[in-house]
Amino acid sequence: MTNPSLLILAGDGIGPEVMNEVKKIIGWYGAKRDLAFDVEEDLVGGAAYDAHGTPLTDATMERAQNADAVLLGAVGGPKYDTLDFSQKPERGLLRLRKEMDLYSNLRPAQCFDALADFSSLKRDVVAGLDIMIVRELTSGVYFGEPRGIHKEGNERVGVNTQRYTESEIARVARSAFELARRRGNKVCSMEKANVMESGVLWREVVTEIHATEYPDVELSHMYADAGAMQLCRWPKQFDVIVTDNLFGDLLSDAAAMLTGSLGMLPSASLGAPMANGRPKALYEPVHGSAPDIAGQGKANPIACILSFAMALRYSFDQGAEAERLEKAVEQVLADGLRTADLLGPEGGSPISTTEMGDAILAALDASL
Repeated sequence: MTNPSLLILAGDGIGPEVMNEVKKIIGWYGAKRDLAFDVEEDLVGGAAYDAHGTPLTDATMERAQNADAVLLGAVGGPKYDTLDFSQKPERGLLRLRKEMDLYSNLRPAQCFDALADFSSLKRDVVAGLDIMIVRELTSGVYFGEPRGIHKEGNERVGVNTQRYTESEIARVARSAFELARRRGNKVCSMEKANVMESGVLWREVVTEIHATEYPDVELSHMYADAGAMQLCRWPKQFDVIVTDNLFGDLLSDAAAMLTGSLGMLPSASLGAPMANGRPKALYEPVHGSAPDIAGQGKANPIACILSFAMALRYSFDQGAEAERLEKAVEQVLADGLRTADLLGPEGGSPISTTEMGDAILAALDASL
């Protein structure tokens, strides 16, 4: 049997720094757990533009289509702000999501006990938090047509179209219900059915899928603005939240801060099964390229490391090994080790990106 394949796209900003720590952990699993991967590396975003004049080459796109999973660091940076919209680094990421048809974006928000006091909310509100936001990723207002900027009379008009088909809603709803069955068995669907026709269709389709295929799962509905308020008020009322592309973008970033730092949040973007049964999949941290600290050894690699843990769980059916890695991260945090983004008001001495990766490797060794 051949090893499962991984395509690493480290990207821009802090992407290469945090991905270096993930590569160490991938090597550890091959050496210590007999779980080896065939790893290839390529360029995306600004790095690809610098080398090839495009944020994603056709050859890289083909590699991504053929890989068992793609690990991505981050894309973007101020040096690319003046590029044409079609050539901006983020277009490379959007192309990956669209052409791989990664319609289900999983963004967990979990608050490790050691960081409960670091959240801007009270400890009792966030301690023990473990929710999953499922964001539809390949349709909605980010992809709908018509779109663009044009002149109407004497002024410019910007147009973006919110568009969803019944089948697009149905498949992401199924993804959320399936996840809920493995968790707390509750789904809250969020939209704006009070003011948007796409929201009316969203609620109708989710309700139909629930009634015909998942009646065992508890389903509730909530307007997305009310959902944002409830995430701040009492987030532990939720288990799985399913929502559209735009609202999912906003709500998942809001939920990220419940945990204390964007540097802690991983994500998975999943599509339909391939011939080998594994889903098309891309895993990436939520935090972005953070160009202000790039190259300084200050970046927190935990989100990228936890993204690999999600790959172990969802692409390679290695739930026990994913849990081993998550517990190693939890142990390092419990030991009081912190990168700069995790220092509270009391301050302290931060450790570097590399030191955090090495500490997690040591915790993995201790788990054997």
